[in-house]
Amino acid sequence: MNENLYHRFSQSFPEDGRTPVLIDAEGVIADYHSLDTASARYANLLTGMGALKGDRVTVQVEKSVDALFHYLGCIRAGLVFHPLNTAYQEGELAYFLENAEPRIVVGDKTSIAILGKLAAPDTSVITIDLLAEQSLAEQDQFETALSEKNDVAALLYSSGTTGVPKGIMLSHGNLAANAETLVSTWGFSGEDVLLHALPIYHVHGLFVGIGCVLMSGAGMYWINNYGIDQILSALPSCSVMMGVPTYYTRLLRSDAFTKAHCENMRLFISGSAPLLTETFEAFESRTGHLILERYGMTETGMNSSNPLDGERVAGTVGPALPDVEIRVTDADDNPLKSGEVGAVQVRGPNVFQGYWKLPEKTREDFTEDGFFDTGDQGMIDAKGYLSIIGREKDMIISGGLNIYPKEIELLLDQLTGVSESAVFGVAHADFGEGVVAAIVETEPGSLKNADIIQSAKSQIAGFKVPKAVIFLEELPRNAMGKVQKKQLRDTYKDLLS
Repeated sequence: MNENLYHRFSQSFPEDGRTPVLIDAEGVIADYHSLDTASARYANLLTGMGALKGDRVTVQVEKSVDALFHYLGCIRAGLVFHPLNTAYQEGELAYFLENAEPRIVVGDKTSIAILGKLAAPDTSVITIDLLAEQSLAEQDQFETALSEKNDVAALLYSSGTTGVPKGIMLSHGNLAANAETLVSTWGFSGEDVLLHALPIYHVHGLFVGIGCVLMSGAGMYWINNYGIDQILSALPSCSVMMGVPTYYTRLLRSDAFTKAHCENMRLFISGSAPLLTETFEAFESRTGHLILERYGMTETGMNSSNPLDGERVAGTVGPALPDVEIRVTDADDNPLKSGEVGAVQVRGPNVFQGYWKLPEKTREDFTEDGFFDTGDQGMIDAKGYLSIIGREKDMIISGGLNIYPKEIELLLDQLTGVSESAVFGVAHADFGEGVVAAIVETEPGSLKNADIIQSAKSQIAGFKVPKAVIFLEELPRNAMGKVQKKQLRDTYKDLLS
C-alpha cells in the first residue's frame, strides 16, 4: 500500500475533476484536475533536476498558488519539503541551509540572492517564478512515489527560543493520520469551502488547513495575505475559517463585521496561540458562533479539540482527538489526577519521527512508554478537557515556589482597562526570579502600577504578585500570533536587579 501523503489525498479527490479546489474574489483559480496535473509537472521537474526520494527541498517564498503546487509536487515525488518563514534573515538562513543540507533551494525575487550565497556549491538554487515557468514544459502525469508510513515528508524547525532550532521530521503517516482525524472531528466534506488566509510555511496553514481540504475533496478560498477587507469579502462564500486569535480580534475591531457575514459559515477554528475568553465571548455575541479552540504543535500536528457537536469551553482546548492519548504527569512521568497541573505528554500516529540529526535529543523528549513530552504545562478536568497553563520554560520559580504565568494573566486580563497581558520571570537577587507583568491597556495611560499590584494582592498568594508592571502598546508576537516571552525576558532582564 502506498502511504504517500499525496496518494492519500488523491483518493479523496472528487470524481469530477472540474470541481473547484481554489477560488478567490475573481472566481475559480484551479479545479482538482488542474491541481493534479500541476503537481505532476512540478514533481517531474524536481526529479529531473536530480532530486531523489528523501532529498530535502528548502523553500522560502511568499504564499501563492505556485507555492502550493510546488509543495504538492515535492510530496508526490517523495522529496522532503522544508519550508522557511519569509521573515528569516541571513544569519538564520545560514543555519537552516547548513543543517538541512537541501538538494534544491527555492526562493523568490527578494530572497534568492541571499539563498544562493548561502547554499552549498552542489545545490540547485532557483526562484519560484522560474520553477513555475519551467514546469509548464513538463509532462502533466506522474506516478506518485511509493512511500512507507514512516518516510519523512516534511522537515520543519522549532522556533529556537531555548537554543538552536531543531529539525522536526514529520512523516507521510503522521500528516495523513492527523488530516483524516481532523476531517472526521470537524465534519469536513466536499461541500465545504475553507477560508485560507494563513501562511503556508507553518503547520497550521500548510498541514491542518490544506490537509483538511484535500483529504475531504473540499474547496479553499485562497487569500495570499490577511486583510480585513479581504476576509469580509470572502466570508459569505465560505463555510469554515481557520485563524490565529489575532485574526478574530481584528475582525471584532471592525465595525463592518456583522452577523450577516457569517450566514453561510458553519465553523470558526482558532489555534497556534491561546484564545482569550474575552474574544471567545465577544465573537459569540457579535456572530452567534462559538469559536472552536484546539491544541497542537509542530512536532505533533493537532492533539486535542473542543467538540464540533457538544460543549465548547472557553479557556480550554478540549479533549484528546480520537486517535491521540494525552496525559498530564509529574516530574517522574507519573500521571496526575484531574485538576492537577503538570507536564502535558502525548502519544499517537500524529507524533513526529524525531529530531533531524539529534537522536539523543529525540530520546530525551520521549518517555520509556512512548509519550512525547510537549514542554507544555497543563491540567485535565473531570470532563477530560485539557487546559494549557503555559510552557514549562515559561514557568517562574520564585523563592523555590513554582508560578504558572497563565494563572496570573487570566486574573490581569479580567481587570477593567486591561486589553491583554503577558507574565514572565526575570532575575531577582533574593528570590532567584521575580514576576513581571506586561500590560496592554484599552486606553493608554488609564492604569497605574500600584492599582494593578494591589488588585493582584487581593486575589492571589503574595509570591505570585508581580513585583513590577510595564505598559506596552502591544505584546511582541511571532508570525503565528504567539507572544514572544523570551523577547520580553531579554529586554527586561535587569528590571529587578
